Amino acid sequence: MAERSLAVVILAAGQGTRMKSALPKVLHRIGGRSLIAHVLDTAAGLSPNSVIAVVRHERERVSEAILEHAPDTVIVDQDEVPGTGRAVEQAIAALPDDFDGSVVVLSGDVPLIDVPTLERLVRGHLDGGRAMTMLSAIFSNPTGLGRILRDADGAVTGIVEEKDATESQRRVTEINGGIYVFARRALQAALAEIDTNNAQGEKYLTDAAARILASGGGVEAVATDDPWLIAGVNDRAQLAEAGRELNARIVREHQRNGVSIQDPATTWIEADVSIGADTEILPGTFLQGATTIAGGASIGPDTTLVDCEVGEGARIRRSEATLAVFGDRVDVGPFAYIRPGTELGVAGKIGAFVETKNAKVGDGSKIPHLSYIGDATIGTGSNVGAGTIVANYDGVNKHQAVIGDAVRIGSKNVLISPVTIEDGTYTAAGTVVRKNVPSGSLALNVAPQRNIEGWVTEHRPGTSTAEAALRAQDVDTPGAANGGN
Repeated sequence: MAERSLAVVILAAGQGTRMKSALPKVLHRIGGRSLIAHVLDTAAGLSPNSVIAVVRHERERVSEAILEHAPDTVIVDQDEVPGTGRAVEQAIAALPDDFDGSVVVLSGDVPLIDVPTLERLVRGHLDGGRAMTMLSAIFSNPTGLGRILRDADGAVTGIVEEKDATESQRRVTEINGGIYVFARRALQAALAEIDTNNAQGEKYLTDAAARILASGGGVEAVATDDPWLIAGVNDRAQLAEAGRELNARIVREHQRNGVSIQDPATTWIEADVSIGADTEILPGTFLQGATTIAGGASIGPDTTLVDCEVGEGARIRRSEATLAVFGDRVDVGPFAYIRPGTELGVAGKIGAFVETKNAKVGDGSKIPHLSYIGDATIGTGSNVGAGTIVANYDGVNKHQAVIGDAVRIGSKNVLISPVTIEDGTYTAAGTVVRKNVPSGSLALNVAPQRNIEGWVTEHRPGTSTAEAALRAQDVDTPGAANGGN
């Protein structure tokens, strides 16, 4: 749509009191992005000449969020005059004087409007040579919403807000969606004539329709059959509803692209997630941030991945991972906790009740169960025994442990960092490794086992343990004749 001039105005000045939140309404999030970020992305999809956001409440926070997401956005401050009409009036004043194209007006709290719908609206507006085109919808219960007014021939005659509507007008079921396309000059002229003489004492943008019609300009309302496209978010309940609907749409899109999602109702996938074909997503899975999953993987059940990269054929179940990279054909979980900086190589394994952090684990290496591996590098084809801990923190600084290729770490080891265990070595069960282990060696702590005969019966007399010991030694125990204690 780059062949014609287009500007997009996004209204983001409202306080959003019904959210009852210290966070500005447009910064609340669904699908991994703020409400206004969704609208900014949609605006960018139109390839406009400029995008203008009108702000007022919590101006600094809202502006910062907008510019972080879309740095080329022009920020305009709404003045003391209330109303959407005044907000748009100030926005178009920021356009170059010679801009003579179309102006699309969006709301920062209507996150589900999409690019195809707006493209059709703009194209119909231009093809029809109209001065104003708006998106509408038919609601069985339009309470609280502005109504589209038409004459007996079906031509639009205006828009009325519910507080200003007559009883017969309130029975109209075609509602104003709050999404518009205007010819810039017609809009500018109409806004100059609008006042605040209404029930709310505001300068309504909707009054532009009557002004444009009075001047001979064409006005049309185009009804959508998808009411979610114009659904605004005004409170926490509506925020949750919009989030569920967005998630359902994201899930369906992945399904259509060849992803098997067993239970859409318990699967949450944020907008920036990428999933390859033939991947299976099992119930209770949350895929967040910029997570990317290659084809043929199996994720879940009960798994959360945040900003992770997952290779082909990977299997991750009942685990949580953040900022981690998983190679092809890895096996992770159940109940693994993968913290930022973890990299698991091809065909590697991080098993049950394993926690990793800043751990580089080479191809084919395994940490099967009950271990903590932090600030460590593990080579290829190595195995870490159950219950191993990398003691990486000395109370002041973190230190690195290096484990080479084809190393066998025995069960219940403690590796005191900094330490290097070279290629092709073994460590015995129960070893505390304090010194570097040279290639081909067996590391063990020489501490002969000592058994103190008779300690239990002497120091724990009368206990079930002592009685078991006496029975094993074939010694009569007190009370044996009557069944004991």
